[in-house]
Amino acid sequence: MKKVLLAIAVLFLMASCTQNKPSEAENNQEPAAQTEAADSINPQTKQANMEEVQAYLKECKTFFIATVDGDQPRVRAFGVSEIINGHLYIMTGKVKDVYKQMAKNGKFEICALKPSGSEWMRLSGTLVNDETLAVKEEFLNRNEGLKSMYKADDDNMAVLYITNATARFCSFTEPERKVNF
Repeated sequence: MKKVLLAIAVLFLMASCTQNKPSEAENNQEPAAQTEAADSINPQTKQANMEEVQAYLKECKTFFIATVDGDQPRVRAFGVSEIINGHLYIMTGKVKDVYKQMAKNGKFEICALKPSGSEWMRLSGTLVNDETLAVKEEFLNRNEGLKSMYKADDDNMAVLYITNATARFCSFTEPERKVNF
């Protein structure tokens, strides 16, 4: 089932790249320009955008995150995200290759497909590791099922928050909509 979902996510990602191509300037936007765009948004809008993305990820349940391993892209299924202290976090284990790739290059892209199969979101930005014990504890409290695998102070649990985020909401029937936070 996961292989089928991954294949579908890749097809949707490819379709969105051809269906609603960003302008050349948007394609070549430097990370600093993305940061400036995110910084120019008022705090209430940033929070609302983050909450919209979080709700979308929760509705999809499973989302796929792409990282870089040298010159090879790697894609994995994830299923948890939380907003804590004004940041949108994901979580993994430090012993995993995905964490090592994130630590080396924080740039990522997530593709999340709604259960309808006709709407998806692409989320890109930079991941920042957060070693704050209270954040790890809160993440585990909100995701009880992870407590059998992780402890907040086990030196394996990694919580990473998203910065310089751009979310693109796509579908087969509506024009692409973009938000930043």
